[in-house]
Amino acid sequence: MSLLKRIERARPAAEGESQEPNVPAAIPPAGQGDAPQPPAPTAGGTPTPPPPAAAPSRFAGAMPARESFREAKFRVQNRLINELDPKLDLTNQVEVRRQIEELFGRIADEEGLALTRAERVRMLEQITDEILGLGPLEPLLRDETLTEVMVNGPQQVYIERDGKLELTNVTFQNDEHVMKIIQRIIAPIGRRVDESSPMVDARLADGSRVNAIIPPLSLVGPVITIRKFSATPFTVDDLIRFGTATPEMFEFLEACVKARLNIFVSGGTGSGKTTMLNILSSFIPDDERIVTVEDAAELQLRQEHVITLEARPSNIEGKGAIPIRELVRNSLRMRPDRIVVGECRSGEALDMLQAMNTGHDGSMSTGHANTPRDMLSRLETMVLMAGMDLPLRAIREQISSAVDLIVHQNRLKDGTRKITNITEVQGMEGDVIVMQDVFVFEQTDVVDGKIQGKLKPTGIRPHFVERFETAGIHLPPNIFGSPF
Repeated sequence: MSLLKRIERARPAAEGESQEPNVPAAIPPAGQGDAPQPPAPTAGGTPTPPPPAAAPSRFAGAMPARESFREAKFRVQNRLINELDPKLDLTNQVEVRRQIEELFGRIADEEGLALTRAERVRMLEQITDEILGLGPLEPLLRDETLTEVMVNGPQQVYIERDGKLELTNVTFQNDEHVMKIIQRIIAPIGRRVDESSPMVDARLADGSRVNAIIPPLSLVGPVITIRKFSATPFTVDDLIRFGTATPEMFEFLEACVKARLNIFVSGGTGSGKTTMLNILSSFIPDDERIVTVEDAAELQLRQEHVITLEARPSNIEGKGAIPIRELVRNSLRMRPDRIVVGECRSGEALDMLQAMNTGHDGSMSTGHANTPRDMLSRLETMVLMAGMDLPLRAIREQISSAVDLIVHQNRLKDGTRKITNITEVQGMEGDVIVMQDVFVFEQTDVVDGKIQGKLKPTGIRPHFVERFETAGIHLPPNIFGSPF
């Protein structure tokens, strides 16, 4: 496909809406139009004076100035796209940008645009983003301070910064403009979205997670939710600086990973589970073979020997879907030292537990839950979703034998994210799984809307400390603190 066709396909449909055809107004019937009518005579023959004309609104001249900038942008954009070399390689963005700048400067001069320097630069950036990037979303995606971008239809875009939501002045032309941006996001990874399949999960080139849902399921127009990831993954030092955890907690978690404990990271939506899984995965030694399984690949492992597997949705005929559960089963045949599942949502939890119980120790995954205890209850539910008619006690014995540690994260009311519990799974007592907190977050106060508290050890040594000694890992004796 030529460059011209590719760009025109991705270009907003609203470009042709800036100039409306001149349609003559219908002639109104006598007495109903806007034209002034002769004053009707009164009973005495004296004409009644016409009513006074309405005063012009003080907002009447506010909109055309903004519309004229948009119309000028569409006109320049149309000409620029038509004059670009159709054989130009879009992957060579340096050359494409150079040609866009040259053509823009010439076209702007020929059109005689009365623009300030700032408006000229802004127009060039917007046109370049429409041709090479994701249109109005590009400035937001370049902003490193944002963690989430939420498009609620064409006229409303929210962002999350420092855990708080903010409304932006970014808008799209119409629903079709948003749809074309969605298509640009999902096309490179072979996904599709249409009325027969109106929901899709995808990822950007930097690993940021994308979810899109379109009409008829969305009544406000196409909706895009982008969970941004930092260009450089957060490190242990970053999370200590943010107050997510203490150095002692990370020293303990590093020992757990190197001693090959099976770990689940739990928490609510947006609590930082994937970031924490990335941190824990960074503790895996470089000489081990790691297999990751995800719905949409977003883990950023830095080791050399990493195999990344990604689930596949069904095609337009409803066939060919490869769920996470099949990938987990397949990974067992790939000689993994570690299996890392991005998130357990349903029946794959059973395969994950069986892997943990059959020699694939040191595996990790995440799950949605409100507390560590709820995470175990959700695992029970997910195992039942696998379709196996297992007694509840057998499921709990599998869980208590497979899972060694649960790291629970919360996003607090002030927007901060903290590890609130690091909990050991000790085993079964009767029909109940016994758990014991090793580290906890204790809230003490709220000052100016900011939650105050401290992360501290409970003073109880976990039962698996002996595995540290076997692995040659020696922790300071006071790392678990004292309960008094």
